[in-house]
Amino acid sequence: METTSKVIIIIALLLLSPFLFFHSFAQKPAAQSSFPKPKNVIIMIGDGMGYNCVKAADDFYGPMQIEDFPVKVAAATYPAKSGEFDEKDTSKLNWAAGYNPAMASKDSLYLRKDFTESAAAATALSTGRKTYNNVIGLSITYDTLKNLCELAKSIGKSAGVITSVPFSHATPAGFVAHNKTRTHYSELATYMLFSSRCDLIMGCGNPEFDDNGNSLSGAWKSSKYVADSMLWLSLKSGSGIQTSFIIKDKIYQVTDVSGDRIPDPWTLITSEKDFRKLMSGKTPKRVLGIPEVYSTLQQNRDFGKNETKNSPPFLKPFNPNLPTLAEMVRGGLNVLDNNPKGFFVMIEGGAIDWANHDNQKGRMLEEMKSFSDAIDTVVAWVNKYSSWNETLLIVTADHECGDLWGGNTFSPVSDNGRNIMPGLKYNSKDHTNALVGVYAKGKGAEMYNLLAGETDPVRGKFIQNTAIPQLIFMMWGPPVTY
Repeated sequence: METTSKVIIIIALLLLSPFLFFHSFAQKPAAQSSFPKPKNVIIMIGDGMGYNCVKAADDFYGPMQIEDFPVKVAAATYPAKSGEFDEKDTSKLNWAAGYNPAMASKDSLYLRKDFTESAAAATALSTGRKTYNNVIGLSITYDTLKNLCELAKSIGKSAGVITSVPFSHATPAGFVAHNKTRTHYSELATYMLFSSRCDLIMGCGNPEFDDNGNSLSGAWKSSKYVADSMLWLSLKSGSGIQTSFIIKDKIYQVTDVSGDRIPDPWTLITSEKDFRKLMSGKTPKRVLGIPEVYSTLQQNRDFGKNETKNSPPFLKPFNPNLPTLAEMVRGGLNVLDNNPKGFFVMIEGGAIDWANHDNQKGRMLEEMKSFSDAIDTVVAWVNKYSSWNETLLIVTADHECGDLWGGNTFSPVSDNGRNIMPGLKYNSKDHTNALVGVYAKGKGAEMYNLLAGETDPVRGKFIQNTAIPQLIFMMWGPPVTY
C-alpha cells in the first residue's frame, strides 16, 4: 500500500512538473538569468494561416523554409471570451470552452465554435493573456496589458510592426495599442502614431489610392486607417520634421523613441522607390511606411476577366508601383538594426486571412507566396547580418480561417504537383478553433518544445498561444506573474 502511494505521488509530480517549471520562473526574479536572452526577436504571423494553407503552399511552390525549422509545435488559439463584442451589450460575449483535442479531430461543428478573431489573438500573442474577442491590448476587465513592443522599448531596444493590410488593423494594432474594440481604427492609428514609442510602422491604408493602386486625385478613400485626412496631409508635408499635429482641434505630439527626451518625428515613405531605397544604406531614425494602395498590397485588387475564386494564383498581374511584403521587411530590418541593443518586430502576412474569408483559393496561394518570401528575407538577413545565436525567429498564425481541407472537414489536401492547383475545399467563410503551427529557430527556440505539455491526436504536442510571448517576457523582462 505504501509503495502504491509513493508511485501515485511520483506520477503526480511528473504531471505537474511542466507547470511548476514555468510557474517557478514566473515567480522568482533570480531564476530569470537561466533563460536565453536573444538580442533580437522576430515574430511572423500568417493571419488565418492554418495547417492546410501551409500544405497547399508546400504542394504548389515546394516546401516553405519553416518546414526545416528545428522547433515545430502546434498552438491553441481560443480566446477567453468568444462572440462579437458590443460596447452597449457585453452579454453577446460568452466564456470560451477551450480546445478539446478529441472533439477537434472528429467533430466539424465543434471546430466552428468558440473561435478567436485577430484582435483577441494578437493580444494573446503580444501580451501573454487571453481576452475577449475584438479587443486590442486589454484584459477581460479592461486592464491595460503590456505588449512586446512596449517591453522592447522599456529595455532600450527598438520595436516595430510590418503588415500587408492596414497598419491600424487588428494584428499590428494588437502589438502596439490598447482599445476596447478593433474597429476604432482612427483611435488606434492615433495611439500608434502619438502614444507608442515604436521606431517603425509599415502597412496599408493610404487614402489617396484604391485597391488597384490607382490615384484617386481628390476623391479619397476613407482616412480612418491613418486617423484623419488633415493629419495625413500634415504627415506628408512635415515628414521627418514635424513633431506636433492637430486632429479635430486637439494637439498631439510624437514621442521620444531613443530616451533623449527629444520628440522624434515620423519620416513618411509611400512610393515603391522609397521602400526599395530603405533596404540598404543609412536610414531615417523613425519610419512610417504606407504604400500607395488602400486595403491590401495585392489581395484586394480587381479580378481579371477570366479569373474566379478557384483560379490558380497570378492569373492577373500584380498591381505595379507597390513594394512586396519582402521588400517592406528588408527595409524595416534595415531601420531596426541600427540599435546595438537589438529589436523586436512583428511581421504579418495579413491578407491570407482576407483571401480565406472570401474563399479565394488562388489569392490565398498568392498571399502564402508573399509571406513565404518574407520569411526567406528574414532568414537571409539573420544569416548575413546577425546570427541564430543572437536572434529568435518565430513563425505562427493567429487562427485558422475557412475550415480549409481537401474536401469536407478532415479530408486531406491532395498534392497534384508543382504549379498545379492542389485539391482544396473551403467549408466555411469564418475562423475555426483548430490548432495552428508554431515554427521557431534561433536563440531560445528549443524552450517551446519544453512548454508543449499537451497532445493532440493529429498535430502532436501543442502549447497555448499565450506561451509564445510569455517566454519572451521571461527572456527579456521582469518575470510575468498572473
